[in-house]
Amino acid sequence: MAEEILETQKPAKPPFYNDPVYRAIFFQVVVLGGVLFLGYTLVSNTLHNLERQGIASGFDFMGTTAGFSILMSLIEYTESDSYFRAFLVSLLNTLLVAALGVFFATILGFLIGIARLSSNWLISRIATVYIETLRNIPLLLQIFFWYFGVLRNLPSPKQSVNFLDMFFLNNRGLYSPNPIPEEGFAGIMWSVLAAFVIIFYMARWAHKRQEATGQQFHTVYYSIGILIALPLIATIITGFPMHWDYPSLQGFNFKGGLSLIPELVSLTLALSLYTASFIAEIVRAGIMAVSHGQTEASYALGLKAGPTLRFVVIPQALRVIIPPLTSQYLNLTKNSSLAAAIAYPDMVLVFAGTVLMQTGQAVEVLSITMGVYLTISLLISAFMNWYNNKMALVER
Repeated sequence: MAEEILETQKPAKPPFYNDPVYRAIFFQVVVLGGVLFLGYTLVSNTLHNLERQGIASGFDFMGTTAGFSILMSLIEYTESDSYFRAFLVSLLNTLLVAALGVFFATILGFLIGIARLSSNWLISRIATVYIETLRNIPLLLQIFFWYFGVLRNLPSPKQSVNFLDMFFLNNRGLYSPNPIPEEGFAGIMWSVLAAFVIIFYMARWAHKRQEATGQQFHTVYYSIGILIALPLIATIITGFPMHWDYPSLQGFNFKGGLSLIPELVSLTLALSLYTASFIAEIVRAGIMAVSHGQTEASYALGLKAGPTLRFVVIPQALRVIIPPLTSQYLNLTKNSSLAAAIAYPDMVLVFAGTVLMQTGQAVEVLSITMGVYLTISLLISAFMNWYNNKMALVER
């Protein structure tokens, strides 16, 4: 009797259109359909407008001759090469300035962030002035300062600053000797690769040894020795398979050697110094997030300030530092597109600029450019997320 009463009091099942599960599925299908319809409408209208204006769509233009020169190229490039080759040149130039910026900004940012917490009043105030000054000046103005205010005001090539008759600094850039490999140089490169492999496995062995016994192994000194000794031995065995190409003044500019153009230098300086000011504050916040008791415990065990910072504070602070540091790396990579303002041949200037103007393929060119920046950003995010998970504290 009681079971019958309970069954009669059980609420009736709502109709399917009021069921939360079915309703959620319905609205998701409607939203997805709306997005697909909007995308189809945009693509079809774009193709129709291009056809009406007589502009061919597609990516066949990538195989045609570019017909223009590029100021700086990490790979061989001539005016007779294709637009695809020009795209590769601009991509490598973009990756170069982004990698240099991330490298120098990270080192400088960590140093400034630690200096900001220094007990020395002068060092702390200098770090504070650096941070508050550079992070509050627009990046584009800093790029202009280094390019127009500093590097372009250097002497002309004929009045170059001369260092040992091998290095020449002027408003066209820095010229230095260029090593030209000869037969047998591959052996030196293999020795360098072998040195890095040995250093990698030595570092892993030292880490496991320290965890098992508590004894430290100074891998830094051994790593430097291996990195110098192996290539040096390979160079002696192969008979120094290289010669030097020295720069020389010919006419109004230097020819030969290795040149570092002022556009690359000014852009790298501005990106590094600007981003380092933000990284410094991130590092300072990460260090301050570590409990002061950790430092006191380290001092009680006899560790000095340097080892305490390296082995105790920084490893724990990285949990706080890495996520916002990822955002700064992404910002630096995207901010490198400001290179077009000083004619540095990156993706925006060469591909989204010159190539677009010559071909008129705006949709294709801009889609490729945005896709490249998106891919680079996603790869940086994926790597930093992996590193963040690797550095996370593991509860035992």
